[in-house]
Amino acid sequence: MEAQIVVDVPTMQTNQPYTYHVAERFETVIEPGMRVIVPFGRGNRQVQGFVIRLMDDDSHQHELKDITDLVDLDAVLTDELLILADWLAKRNFAFSISILQAMLPNVMRAKYHKTMQVVDRKRVMAEPDLLTIFNDFDEVDEEQVSLSKEQLTGIHKLLKQGALKIGYQVQNRARAKRVLAVKPLKTPKELAQLRQILRPNARQQACLLTYLMQAKDEFVPQHLVVEQTGVSQATFKAAQAHGWIDRQMMEEYRLPKLTTPIETTRPLVLNQQQQAAYDQLSGTLGTTTSDTFLLEGITGSGKTEIYLQVMAKAIEQGQTAMMLVPEITLTPQMVRRVKGRFGQTVAVLHSGLSDGERYDEWRRVKRGEAKVVVGARSAVFAPLTNIGVIIIDEEHDASYKQEDNPRYHARDVARWRADWHHATLILGSATPSLESRARAQKGIYQLLQLTERALTSSLPSVSIVDMRTTIKNGGDDLFSPELLAGIQERLTKQEQSVLMLNRRGYANYLNCQACGYKPTCVNCDLVLTLHAAQHELVCHYCGYHIPVPPVCPNCGAPRLRPFGTGTEKAEERLQALFPDARILRMDFDTTRKKGAVDKLLTTFGKGQADILLGTQMIAKGLDFPAVTLVGVLNADTSLALPDFRAAERTFQLLAQVAGRAGRADKPGQVIIQTFNPDHYAIQYAKHHDYEGFYQQEMQLRHTWQYSPFFFTIQLKIGHEKQAEAAKIAYQLADWLKPYLGPQTVMLGPSAGSVARLKNKYYFRIVIKYRDGKTLLPALSELMQTGQELQRQHATLTIDRDPMTFV
Repeated sequence: MEAQIVVDVPTMQTNQPYTYHVAERFETVIEPGMRVIVPFGRGNRQVQGFVIRLMDDDSHQHELKDITDLVDLDAVLTDELLILADWLAKRNFAFSISILQAMLPNVMRAKYHKTMQVVDRKRVMAEPDLLTIFNDFDEVDEEQVSLSKEQLTGIHKLLKQGALKIGYQVQNRARAKRVLAVKPLKTPKELAQLRQILRPNARQQACLLTYLMQAKDEFVPQHLVVEQTGVSQATFKAAQAHGWIDRQMMEEYRLPKLTTPIETTRPLVLNQQQQAAYDQLSGTLGTTTSDTFLLEGITGSGKTEIYLQVMAKAIEQGQTAMMLVPEITLTPQMVRRVKGRFGQTVAVLHSGLSDGERYDEWRRVKRGEAKVVVGARSAVFAPLTNIGVIIIDEEHDASYKQEDNPRYHARDVARWRADWHHATLILGSATPSLESRARAQKGIYQLLQLTERALTSSLPSVSIVDMRTTIKNGGDDLFSPELLAGIQERLTKQEQSVLMLNRRGYANYLNCQACGYKPTCVNCDLVLTLHAAQHELVCHYCGYHIPVPPVCPNCGAPRLRPFGTGTEKAEERLQALFPDARILRMDFDTTRKKGAVDKLLTTFGKGQADILLGTQMIAKGLDFPAVTLVGVLNADTSLALPDFRAAERTFQLLAQVAGRAGRADKPGQVIIQTFNPDHYAIQYAKHHDYEGFYQQEMQLRHTWQYSPFFFTIQLKIGHEKQAEAAKIAYQLADWLKPYLGPQTVMLGPSAGSVARLKNKYYFRIVIKYRDGKTLLPALSELMQTGQELQRQHATLTIDRDPMTFV
């Protein structure tokens, strides 16, 4: 038997699998989708790989290498996911190994240990400096020893002589959690009799016997018994010695926990529009076709309730369901709603979990114990079988696109998986992406619209404050009089306010008033952001940070002053203006700890805070009945980005954050502060007019020849030397020109909007095309060439339909 295996060799990847011989001892157990360890290259370095297919021995002209070992005794990837990985690799100019690894929890990715292996012990032992290292070991882990200069010299010499060789060990980091568990060995009647004859002072034993009398005849983790009874370790040992209980190790799932218990909920009565949408969606479940719906519903129209009822219908029919949300900040509220409806059959998959929790949730899905998956982008690869419905909530959100390798869009993966399972795909949003809405207009997607809120509430009134006039009249550059009056009114009425400022940190940057110097990142061409609480200047791109200097590093003057405003500074100013107000700040700095998001939202939801101040993470999905005021402090931030989607993102953000107000029986108010009050994105957001914005933006996109009228590819070339990056970029552009079609447009090469990031200078080429018959195969060829550029210390990324152009 032979196996075709995609190997994990980071330095020189390929989508061509390698053929290995399957040893006889593995023939009855090996199957596609398993991870294996194989020798690779001239040195037979041990690497991990994925079995793609099995074949009968084809009598190769040269001898095949044997598979060394199996990492798994069960396939970790299904046939569906293997085929999907191949499709994604070809579509997105990626290597299969990166896709296959992205489909698994982080803890299941290969970790390699470099080892030094003894070939000639006599020669090795003749080196006095090496005696303490090798002693009676034939193999030593290089990471576990600290080598002196003399020892390094000796090892280098022995490697050249062949007395030592370098080996690699593959470590499987995926481990199930095992805990001590107990099970009663006596019947309830026997346990009751034992309790009767106990000494009066044997209180702990009596407590344990009472628990065992009511326990099921199955193993329960001992720590859970301790939580209920409070009995000691000695009591368990005594009970085992008396023959009352059996104790052994058992597996226990590391389940993600929320800060407060989840309440069970029942389906709500749908209004007429919701019911019509539900009927259409549920009618497609269990058919032999796959349908895609764009559910366009204004904020508060009850899209989530429709999702839940469609999922319930799929589960009722014996199918499974998947629901994606755009960011982990949305997950706690959504998890509560989904778990409140479906209980322990729900698995949660997102980056906010620990590696152990994510691994266990993935295993619950793989074993068929979870029928519903809720998660962020990567949850689209969850190993569900017999999927009935896939839901992408807030489908317009840019976080569904993976910006690092492998670059995929969750919407594309969901569409592929829906086709495979004949499942229904629901794309939901109050402000759909132009691409999705255009597909609905063409009939590729079916459009369902919800134009009224689920409850009797109406959309909030929106007013725009021109900050140019406010400042001209001597007002504050952060809080306008209109917004301050609105906040005070809510405090008086004991209602809640949500304020969004699209910048975390204390201030945008420090500036020397003497010489104009701004502290910048040593790795990137970006100014450092001030974080006052930590007394640090931080680069939000690479993480570089330094203490705040007491004087200007350039001229020595003690005149460094903060310019601009971040969430930290806004909170400080807000507390000074409203000293009795209870303020919660929600940004990356306050939510980086595990469970912090859920804790903050729970506190706000219980009415234990008056004002929630935050970045974009508060704009979507939050549903609090007492919120009647939403303030946007700087609506222009996203308009200034060098991106053709800048207006679309601004409109979506404003429309989404405005939807947080007035979701119950109290009217809502939205105040948008801007320096561009006449911009069409802001004006359409003021009137909740998605249709008007869609029509105007589509006309501009057609004129500019951008998506959805043209497809887009972005090539980014990086190098530590600016001239070298430019040289390679122009060489690649010249090579590509013969493959461009008549309607294809190439922009660049040009320097990135931020020229240097993480110590590399970047040049980019943007290609806009309609027909990629000759272009796409050329880019696939270029992807292979990209690895050769690594020898020149250059990087090449090819991004299909990019979401950012930095």
